[in-house]
Amino acid sequence: MERRTFLAGLPLTAAGLGLAARGSSASAQPAPAAAAQPVRYDRPDVHAGDRPVGASFATRSMVFGKHGAAGASHPLATLAGIDILRRGGSAVDAAIAINACLGFLEPTANGIGGDLYAMLWDPKARKVVGIAGSGRSPRGLSLDTVRSRAKNGVLPPYGAVTVSVPGAVDAWWQLHQRHGRLKWADLFEPAIFYATDGAPVPPVVAHYMRRGITNFSRPNMGIEEVANARATFAPGGNTPEVGEVFRNPDLARTYRMIAEGGRDAFYEGPIARTIDAYFRRIGGWLSSADLAAHRSEWTEPFMTTYRGVGVHSIGANTQGIATLQILNILENFDLERAGFQSPLSIHLQAEAKRLAYEDRARYYADPNFAKIPTRWLVSKEYAAQRAKLIRPDRINDQVRPGRAPSRGDTTYFTVADKDGMMVSMIQSNFRGMGSGLVADGLGFMFQDRGQLFTLQPGHPNVYRPGKRPFQTIIPGFATMNGAPWMSFGVMGGDMQPQGQAQIIINRKDYGLDAQAAGDAPRWHHEGSSEEMGEDDPDVGPRGLLRLERGVPGATASALAAMGWKIGESDGGFGRYKCIERRMSGSERVYGAASDPRDDGLALAY
Repeated sequence: MERRTFLAGLPLTAAGLGLAARGSSASAQPAPAAAAQPVRYDRPDVHAGDRPVGASFATRSMVFGKHGAAGASHPLATLAGIDILRRGGSAVDAAIAINACLGFLEPTANGIGGDLYAMLWDPKARKVVGIAGSGRSPRGLSLDTVRSRAKNGVLPPYGAVTVSVPGAVDAWWQLHQRHGRLKWADLFEPAIFYATDGAPVPPVVAHYMRRGITNFSRPNMGIEEVANARATFAPGGNTPEVGEVFRNPDLARTYRMIAEGGRDAFYEGPIARTIDAYFRRIGGWLSSADLAAHRSEWTEPFMTTYRGVGVHSIGANTQGIATLQILNILENFDLERAGFQSPLSIHLQAEAKRLAYEDRARYYADPNFAKIPTRWLVSKEYAAQRAKLIRPDRINDQVRPGRAPSRGDTTYFTVADKDGMMVSMIQSNFRGMGSGLVADGLGFMFQDRGQLFTLQPGHPNVYRPGKRPFQTIIPGFATMNGAPWMSFGVMGGDMQPQGQAQIIINRKDYGLDAQAAGDAPRWHHEGSSEEMGEDDPDVGPRGLLRLERGVPGATASALAAMGWKIGESDGGFGRYKCIERRMSGSERVYGAASDPRDDGLALAY
């Protein structure tokens, strides 16, 4: 790409509406070699502090190393991953060790009671591969029973009716069988140590633990159901305060069983028997037969290009292709000229999100139970049609899903190793720590992912026994010129495709480095058929556009003048990690970035 700079006051009007991009010709730093484009910081009013180089709003520098890198939402987990790499482990080995640590260190976002998705760059095959560790609904739970437990057509967020088979441990096992180097048992040593010895609780985790346990105390939860959760995460009656040492000896014992017995200990052995007995006792439906039948699914990720960058997403039963749909639509617009953090840029991005999420609400589901027109949804031709519905000067009030042609709460982490493997992994118990249910003596909470089934007759995502629910958790991966570029993710429910698209746009259209791309103020659009086909009556058909406080006030005012309903910043803008591969002559270098919005850390060596 030719080197270009923004001119101050560049006149960008949208059909007569004054949406000027306020530019700057301030000095810029060279772009990463892999991006092959200049850095253009054209918004001097977007900043968090003073830095001698790079974007003024960046919170820190990227970290660099030649041999490996890791980024996770807790520093101790990142350190465990680096230690596994230095011991000769693969990126997969390190990712499993990190995830096991996070199950103890960050129980508010993940754990072995939840599901897992991953994409990785396989340096031998020279391609991106994916795995879907997504569990199915209990085979003994009927649609009629589910409907009887729903309120106003919506499943409850907590309790046994929304529990599906946990998929994480089997996904770990399948990944290790293909790509592990160290012994399986070695990967659990750091997590067992931390869970036994204890670790001080950081601020974000303390906040969400307190909120999660409060939610489980609501009247709709029985005392017997939540007793184990309170004993595990609020010993002594209260959740740990910031800096207070927390332990989970039950989880350490469970990890020892998995370390010794592999995935079968969880799905067919003593852990499975304990789970079966627990759900029988509380009147739930998850059984040992459901656990024994579970297998993860290796998958070929879908891919699109965005201005020369290959962007990859897992399809399956996730919202991953929404990222591809958003970017495909936006490729029809000149976001670079619109200007970083300008009203026009955010308007175009939010409109693309609304269009993509209409399709998300209409079509996304388990492809084993419904024919999903995925290739049509991620096609450039369809995106061009959808882009014609976007006006730069006004909001589209007739947003609907496309007509398909006829045809027969979450943690993200990333690791890279000395051999070129890069792993992008995301794992979650879903909303509010999960279902509120902890089996006797096991120390982990079960996911409530089943809440994302719909009860609408005929919908692709309608509940059925033995079916995978629609999933929000999605890893991200980007390639360039047939080589890996970024292993990245933005965790946080429906924010994930929106956040992933913003990272790619910040890197490619606005030339930010991997750290600044994550530090940049974000937008988050809510509503407008976001939840499986029904508008949110509280926000109306246009939805609610939340802007982080770092977005310039003039931009927020201009968007409000266009008719956007601007919501308060609520902290729901996702949390990001990234590892970038670049070359220094003939040597591979990893650059890693971590989001200031969580307790995490990225390291390289």
